[in-house]
Amino acid sequence: MTLAGFLAYSLALAIAAAIPGPGVTALVARALGSGFRSALAMSFGLVVGDLTYLTAVVLGLALVAQTFGTVFLVIKWLGVAYLAWLAWSFWKSGITPETIEARKGKGGLFASFLAGLTVTLGNPKTMIFYLALTPTLVDLRTITLADYMILAALTVMVLLVVLVPYLALAAKARWFLKTPRALKALNRTAAAFMAGAALAIASRH
Repeated sequence: MTLAGFLAYSLALAIAAAIPGPGVTALVARALGSGFRSALAMSFGLVVGDLTYLTAVVLGLALVAQTFGTVFLVIKWLGVAYLAWLAWSFWKSGITPETIEARKGKGGLFASFLAGLTVTLGNPKTMIFYLALTPTLVDLRTITLADYMILAALTVMVLLVVLVPYLALAAKARWFLKTPRALKALNRTAAAFMAGAALAIASRH
């Protein structure tokens, strides 16, 4: 691949990632509800999901993805169900001043990672980018292992550069919300983000 090809891929990926979608909304909700650390773990899950699609495309598995569409459909609805459950949890119980620190200090980083991975694998926007757009930016017939490694590194860097500011701002804003009224608004906002992400994934084909 040429330098121009790598730059075109990076730019297209940055634009696609920056456009708010199920992944970004789920990430912001996680940052609002559980803090930076948990949201960062989720962002790593999102990145691994993208790398999964990139690898599939490079290996020429676009046809396989279409052939085994049921698998992707199951992943999609698992993501929808999980996000809907999170939305209900935030709306019903939410966060109190006493549990903010406790929730942030608890485990569950692996669960956050899996949530990010599931959201990405079930996100039609991500599927479209890698299965439809990427082959127009990358000549899959001539790609080498070195090219793939560079693409993978670019994917990780671009996604983290785009996603981390989202979760950092959301997590920082969370600490300014101390009053019961503000916390209630935070809980309802997080629930709305999660529900919106679930609806966005469920409504796209």
